[in-house]
Amino acid sequence: MLNMAEGLSRLGALAAHPVVRTLATSFADAGFELAVVGGPVRDALLGRPTHDLDFTTNARPDDILRIVTPISTAQWDIGRAFGTIGARVQGEQVEITTYRADAYDGTTRKPVVEFGDDIAGDLLRRDFTVNAMALRVPEVKLIDPTSGVEDLVAGALRTPIDPAVSFGDDPLRMLRAARFSAQLEFGIEHDTLAAIEELRGTLGIVSPERIQGELIRLLQTDDPVRGIRVLVDTGLIELFLPEVPALRLEVDEHHHHKDVYEHSLTVLRQAIALEKQRHPGAAPDVPLRIAALLHDIGKPRTRRLEPGGGVTFHHHDAVGSRMARKRLQALRFDGDTTDAVAKLIELHLRFFGYAEGAWTDSAVRRYVRDAGDLLERLHILTRADVTTRNKRKAARLAGAYDDIERRIDLLREQEELDSIRPELDGNQIQQILGIPPGREVGEAYRFLLDLRLDEGVVGPDAAEQRLREWWAARG
Repeated sequence: MLNMAEGLSRLGALAAHPVVRTLATSFADAGFELAVVGGPVRDALLGRPTHDLDFTTNARPDDILRIVTPISTAQWDIGRAFGTIGARVQGEQVEITTYRADAYDGTTRKPVVEFGDDIAGDLLRRDFTVNAMALRVPEVKLIDPTSGVEDLVAGALRTPIDPAVSFGDDPLRMLRAARFSAQLEFGIEHDTLAAIEELRGTLGIVSPERIQGELIRLLQTDDPVRGIRVLVDTGLIELFLPEVPALRLEVDEHHHHKDVYEHSLTVLRQAIALEKQRHPGAAPDVPLRIAALLHDIGKPRTRRLEPGGGVTFHHHDAVGSRMARKRLQALRFDGDTTDAVAKLIELHLRFFGYAEGAWTDSAVRRYVRDAGDLLERLHILTRADVTTRNKRKAARLAGAYDDIERRIDLLREQEELDSIRPELDGNQIQQILGIPPGREVGEAYRFLLDLRLDEGVVGPDAAEQRLREWWAARG
């Protein structure tokens, strides 16, 4: 709950920040207004850490550049057309934007930029009231024309103007509503939520890259599930990730099974908890979180109702891997993220065979080899995938995974487990067998790799002998 006395004290501390104070003095000396705006003001009032100082002013871009040049070590005007000048002041990157009163054409997200002279008009064009507050400096005055403080107290997200107009101007704001709902743990005001449902189709004018960016920011929050529910319940997610709502499998009266959607949200939460437990202080692992959310998206396509009331999802891991790759490519995710997510989904069931019976060292080596540099993520995903309420079963699976991790650590001490490769390379194979580069060298390499996986390190002499025996047996 927001305590206003404490909040105002924190605003004073924000105004006293060395970078804020330096800029405020310089703009005031030049005869211009300056205010910290948006997220830093909101977070200061809430007692959250403040990042990325953004400022707004009645100075035009040329004036901004002239004022900041003497007090900064670098300047850039990549946003000059939108009134934004960036600078590095006392080691911090800041952005300063001229008051704006933008207009939109309704077919693209690109506004017709119009500079303004009034800060209240500038704040009205912002996405939500809690982000439409400004702290004027150096006099330390809160500017709040849309009652953002009241919405902070209520824990509510509301647009500064009619939500139909706000979302019509920029449909990406609908995705931001889901993200801020998760990030701030706020509810979305009724009319604002209704407008998202009504206008969700307008998201079609937003580029895949922009949608991807908001999805990533949502998944980077401490608990993105709240935001995902907003996207699913409003139907907004149907336009860019329809595989997630498809997980709400219909349960008929004879074939009972878990709700895969709720299971997936639980897996996501558990994966985040394990991620923080195993790697405290590390940045959010977005590929892992995407894999946790999407790990079962192959189930609707592979669902089969069996006689007697059973339900099967054979090969949903392989099907889901292909579906995830296609979807992430459509959202313009980079190749490394796409490959990692697809591979994790493909491998997420592999461990459960271990739980049914102890693996040989060969099977453990192959598990490590197949996971490669995704092994730690696979550990987390597989552990998170256990959502059973049966405490005995959960304990058995946790114990089995403890065991496989111990065995991996033991084999890692004994062997070069993280870089499993044959003990003879391609050049040695050619010299020993007297063959030129080609298909047969590859076959010999795969034989030696299987030998390494099955028996561990046998030594180069024994590997050569086994290679000669294999070659002779081929005739």
